Amino acid sequence: MEKEHDKIGTRLGLIITKLNNGERFTAEELADEFNVNVRTIQRDINERLSYIPLQKEQNYYFLSPHALGKLSYKDIQNFAQISGISELYPSLEHSFISDLLELKFNSLYMVKNSGFEDISDKKELFEQLSGAISRQSPIHFLYNEKQRSVNPYKLINNNGIWYLLADDNAELKTYTFSKIKQLKWDFKIHFSPKKEFLNQIEKNDVNWISKDFIEVILEIDIKAKEYFFRKETLTNKRIIEENENHIIVSTNIAYDDEIIHLVKYWIPYIKIKSPQYLQEKLSKILNEYLQTT
Repeated sequence: MEKEHDKIGTRLGLIITKLNNGERFTAEELADEFNVNVRTIQRDINERLSYIPLQKEQNYYFLSPHALGKLSYKDIQNFAQISGISELYPSLEHSFISDLLELKFNSLYMVKNSGFEDISDKKELFEQLSGAISRQSPIHFLYNEKQRSVNPYKLINNNGIWYLLADDNAELKTYTFSKIKQLKWDFKIHFSPKKEFLNQIEKNDVNWISKDFIEVILEIDIKAKEYFFRKETLTNKRIIEENENHIIVSTNIAYDDEIIHLVKYWIPYIKIKSPQYLQEKLSKILNEYLQTT
């Protein structure tokens, strides 16, 4: 018997194919075709397919004209497998690929630096957040055992960790994606993004994700110099010292995980010189790992 998620995936794939071919349809027509109730189709459109540029006229749904015929799913899936990015996003199914192809949705995500956490088990949450961002709809969720209500702006991957950037009571804040629970979003309600926040985000600078910065001093092996200075691996880095063996660099971070993840990825070519608590935190993580191997 076909699994429920397989049925959903097949149905969504066929709906997107219809849209990409320029077809128009009502929720009732789709419900009859796929032998499901209208409420299921409405959920498909309002949540599962919320990321693609849909339009509606007199109860008929259709794809925005500028996006017609531009979705090439197989090519992107093949490219993702070859280039090694297939695990970066939790889903490379038809609905998610169309997001990446549509210019509007480039503003939903920001990927910074190498390495990434595995969030494949949180695919539905990731897609719901993406939908809320694209629709500019408020969301509600549980975070560190506290209920939050925010206006979401962007999903950020910084040093391999996913964060949600959102307006929380007129303050731009970030939330670690993996800690978000019990998400609900008001897809029928819309907010107007604040210009000052959009301008901050446009700077593409890690420092705007928090008002409380932590200065970190790193010792980088000279063998890794080319990588760290060729790519934007460290934001606002400043060279303090350099010799034939290593480089001492200062950088500002907003969260411990940013630098911990980066250093773990580049062991043994990078060391935390200060603050001391970060080095101790990293040492504890590594010791716990060694004890389990």
